[in-house]
Amino acid sequence: MSEQLVTVEHHGDAVAVLRINRPDALNALNLAVLSRLGNCIDAEQQRGTTVLVVTGAGDKSFVAGADIAEMQAFDRAEATQFARFGQRVFNMLSLYRGVTIAAVNGFALGGGMELAMACDLIMLDEKARLGQPEVNLAVIPGFGGTQRLVRLAGAQRARELIFTGRTIKADEAVRLGIGLAAYPQGTVLAEAIALAETISAKGPVALRLAKQSCANGERFDASIGFQEEADMFGKCFETADQKEGMSAFLEKRTARFQGA
Repeated sequence: MSEQLVTVEHHGDAVAVLRINRPDALNALNLAVLSRLGNCIDAEQQRGTTVLVVTGAGDKSFVAGADIAEMQAFDRAEATQFARFGQRVFNMLSLYRGVTIAAVNGFALGGGMELAMACDLIMLDEKARLGQPEVNLAVIPGFGGTQRLVRLAGAQRARELIFTGRTIKADEAVRLGIGLAAYPQGTVLAEAIALAETISAKGPVALRLAKQSCANGERFDASIGFQEEADMFGKCFETADQKEGMSAFLEKRTARFQGA
């Protein structure tokens, strides 16, 4: 049964869709879902999948949040452990060697918004609704929301969203820099897969290094970031893919990257 809590669909060798599959519970996250999600991410890492697309089952919800029924009786130690486990799984997405895309097809609240923000890109159905409403339950975001939302929307706007717990529509999320774009109802997954296929045709090593360099921009000041970028740029020239990519460009043909 737990195997079906997150399903995996492969689109060729380089793209996989991970679908949170609890539609009757609006895809709420419990320990079993988080465990299965972590196992799926690890399996795709081992498989060498270039791009992961994360979405929710059904047409109502991406992930409506963490499972309140499971959390209600937690004591302090259990709640802390649950938060750290969720953070660990979501960090597997943020640190994934390839690219990750959230295809937000409905409600992305609490842990659902945190799951989306753990991905590299967030694509939104026009009916999507996002928010960190934890204060309405007298708790705070625990799966990384206070950290990632600040980085995406800026400190003041993040505080306002977290302090009020208000829900925002897809167009506002795009204006705030939280979402990449909003797409007509029912099309976001197809758009995400199409983007994933475009990205997966690029040099895998270059994608990994570009992702790492962008992350450095959040971690370090600019002087260190520039230095790291130059080092990674140089590292690309040790790869067969760089030689293939530049040769293909000069020879006016499609490059055939091997990820090495």
